[in-house]
Amino acid sequence: MSTATLDERRAPAAEHETMRRRVRRRRAGRTVGFHLLVWAVAIVMLYPGVWMLLSSFRPTNQIIGETGLIPDNTTLDNFRNALDGIGGISFWTFFTNSMVLGIGSVIGICLSCSVSAYAFSRIEFPGRGLFFTLMVCTLLLPFHVVIIPQFIMFNEVGWTDSYIPLLIGKFLAADAFFVFLMVQFMRNLPRELDESARIDGAGHLRIFSSIMLPLMRPVLATSSIFAFIWSWNDFLAPLIYLRSPDKYPLPLMLRQFTDQTSVSDYGAQMAAAVLALAPVLIFFILFQRYIVDGVATQGLKG
Repeated sequence: MSTATLDERRAPAAEHETMRRRVRRRRAGRTVGFHLLVWAVAIVMLYPGVWMLLSSFRPTNQIIGETGLIPDNTTLDNFRNALDGIGGISFWTFFTNSMVLGIGSVIGICLSCSVSAYAFSRIEFPGRGLFFTLMVCTLLLPFHVVIIPQFIMFNEVGWTDSYIPLLIGKFLAADAFFVFLMVQFMRNLPRELDESARIDGAGHLRIFSSIMLPLMRPVLATSSIFAFIWSWNDFLAPLIYLRSPDKYPLPLMLRQFTDQTSVSDYGAQMAAAVLALAPVLIFFILFQRYIVDGVATQGLKG
């Protein structure tokens, strides 16, 4: 075999290896660029939270107008003032109010929306498609459109300055988002389970409680997380319906630390915001995997 023949055979192999190296370098470059972009976006998104955390240890007179991230002086007085509360009401009173609203929202949504979702996904009744469509259409209705009619209605029955207007919709499946989420999840469950239970003489109540609810744990956990966080962070609804300061949740308490007509305690506000954020952050970290399990299957068609 001549040397020329060997060179002809080696040339395509060398060229192929060169192409592979170029492809690998391009992929490595894209990977590095993607990770740098992700880190840049993460830094931009996390910067306000980090600034708030560090500012909670900064003296109040150094918060406004201070652009630096690391405080020059640190103090724990902000946390002491935040825990003392405001207007003679301690921080833990506001914290308890937020917990009552958050836990009540979770219980109401899990009970009412799961029952409604079972009816829409498993029970045949006249007008089911129409009612489901109308329910989904309510997602397009802004909350601000119904504020005045709802307030007039609740004020007429004497429910203002109480938690009833904030919770009654949760127990009546008024949150169409969660009903839609659970309906999509139930549609992915095999109907053979229902048929087998009916052959054994089970009714809808038994099927729902013994078969559907155990299988719905991922979507129930996801709904609970969203419901708790949304209720915990809600500012507008409590502002409209609550009048007594001792019934205020944490978002309204944070607003009380700033007053344009007197001295504003921004340090205590930052410290209270950190304390208010901690339970939500811990709750999310502990149960974040359920969000993936519950939401990842919603786009699948059963």
